[in-house]
Amino acid sequence: MKTQLCLIATAFLLAACGNKADKIGEASTVFNMLGKNDRIEVEAFDDPDVKGLSCFLSYAKKGGLKETVNLEEDASDASVSCVQTAPMVEFHESVVTKPRKVFKRDASFAFKSLQIMRYYDAKRKAFAYMVYSDKIVQGSPKNSVSAWSCLGNVANRSNVAVASASVPATTPASQTVGTCQISQ
Repeated sequence: MKTQLCLIATAFLLAACGNKADKIGEASTVFNMLGKNDRIEVEAFDDPDVKGLSCFLSYAKKGGLKETVNLEEDASDASVSCVQTAPMVEFHESVVTKPRKVFKRDASFAFKSLQIMRYYDAKRKAFAYMVYSDKIVQGSPKNSVSAWSCLGNVANRSNVAVASASVPATTPASQTVGTCQISQ
């Protein structure tokens, strides 16, 4: 009995723990008489390994009484978009070459989560961020992807010139590609 109570308390504490995302806003989609309305929430977070790149996530959030007691299961609908938020994007290529989970949010009491994976394409000097939902038994094929390239802003030469002027000279172990400062 005590073990079960400890497990339940631990699960509630873990569910209450936040991540490093900032809530940007929300839009109500379904009115609920009791509890919060069903809604779409928008959050922003910074990639921990890629300085100057931020992602914006929108996802469906179920309201009502079940949300009040933390027993709701959110839909698997989500979207992600990533943008450059600094004059220069900096990263270590050796760190970003392996796919990494850069975001995770619980989408139900204990069995479902919403995750964002980061993939790096070294040939194109580009990042792809994929959002999807999974469950312990069966996940969902619904997903969304956002891609961002170091060379995406090269056509806008004024941005590159400003970014290059604010970055110290490259070292032998680093290189500048478009708007990126890449360390090996």
